[in-house]
Amino acid sequence: MAAKNDSRKQSKGNNPARRARTSSSADSSPSGDASRREQMIADAAYFRAEQRGFAPGDEMSDWFQAEADVDAMLASGE
Repeated sequence: MAAKNDSRKQSKGNNPARRARTSSSADSSPSGDASRREQMIADAAYFRAEQRGFAPGDEMSDWFQAEADVDAMLASGE
């Protein structure tokens, strides 16, 4: 029975090598660039929220400022 569970895990994409191939091919496509940008914005917004102690009320401001920062960084080629 354990072997059956292991085969299910691999078929759902839990294989690290499969994930690496999938993510590297997605990064070269326009939709991969958009999802990479969105992840960068999410990370930057999280760090902004962390810096202010996760106090509620400024989440949208965190996101918009992070978006501006990431877009500026991408435009400059960093």
